[in-house]
Amino acid sequence: MEMDSWLSALISSEREALKPTSVARSNPFNLSANSSGESSFEYSRDWLASQQFVEGNEGWECLTQALYFEARGESVKGQFAVAEVILNRVASPLYPNSICEVVNQGTGKKFQCQFTYTCDGRAEKINEPKAHERVGKVAAAILTGAAPFGLTKGATHYHTKAVNPRWARKFPRTATYGAHHFYRQPGASRS
Repeated sequence: MEMDSWLSALISSEREALKPTSVARSNPFNLSANSSGESSFEYSRDWLASQQFVEGNEGWECLTQALYFEARGESVKGQFAVAEVILNRVASPLYPNSICEVVNQGTGKKFQCQFTYTCDGRAEKINEPKAHERVGKVAAAILTGAAPFGLTKGATHYHTKAVNPRWARKFPRTATYGAHHFYRQPGASRS
């Protein structure tokens, strides 16, 4: 399946899982069009704070946890960029085809996982409920299509500026947000 159509199918399935259960929740992201017809979405804490918290399915939960443990201290744009990397991997034939499988790839093999928090040997606990709620809103916004997609230009990898992994020399850098650099795997298509 072509990457764009596969990603569309994934987002459709996530939208279905996040479907409102009442009229009061029919627009969980309170998106309205401005005079030019564009949505009111913006990469800001104020925009996220104005959104309703909507829990989703297992994919939403895995994405939310990954954002919490990997990017909760990052800017809103940086959090959306990390979410994109995970979805870009899901859409790539080089990685597992579900959010949870991508996030947990290599878990159990100390420091051989894709996302450090899943294999660093530390028990992961959510100690910052407000940060968890905020990244949950990021996950829901990207999965429902409320947020635009394309910040990372197809990135499948990222790392903090504090490290310099060997693979980063071979991968084209596509973006930098906050403390993270984003890269596309050589030969991978752009989303």
